Amino acid sequence: MSLLNILEYPDPRLRTKAEPLSEVDFTPELQQQIDDMFETMYEAPGIGLAATQVDFHKQLLVIDVSESKDQPRVLINPTFTPLEEACELMQEGCLSVPEYYADVERYVRIRVNALDRHGKPQEFECEGLLAHCVQHECDHLKGIVFVDYLSRLKQERVKKKLLKQQRQKA
Repeated sequence: MSLLNILEYPDPRLRTKAEPLSEVDFTPELQQQIDDMFETMYEAPGIGLAATQVDFHKQLLVIDVSESKDQPRVLINPTFTPLEEACELMQEGCLSVPEYYADVERYVRIRVNALDRHGKPQEFECEGLLAHCVQHECDHLKGIVFVDYLSRLKQERVKKKLLKQQRQKA
């Protein structure tokens, strides 16, 4: 396995809409991509990682919100449906927006439909942190970053801060 490079906001590649995976895409290379994404997410450390964040523009995400990091989930071509209109604010961070956190409103309970890493359909209901994480990562697959939910002023502050950090690293 190998660590992948995580794109950082405002990299324009984060705005790429991911393409669905088809039956022919379930190859050993895809399995390696999934394993590399888990290794990258755990090392970062994070609780979710969308393929878009590692410059792989397919509808694939990995999640593990467990404290013990032993409940990995692979969601391919994921969709979700709110189970109620209720929303809640929860503080979110993002591996593509390092060291920045903000409250984001998301649906409380959702039903998720996706394929697993072997192409088998899965459906489950979730709430709380897992529901927030699924919605956050699904946004990445649409080219949406969580800072898009913030005011223009806050977006500009985050952009300036991250661009400055990126220049200092170079």
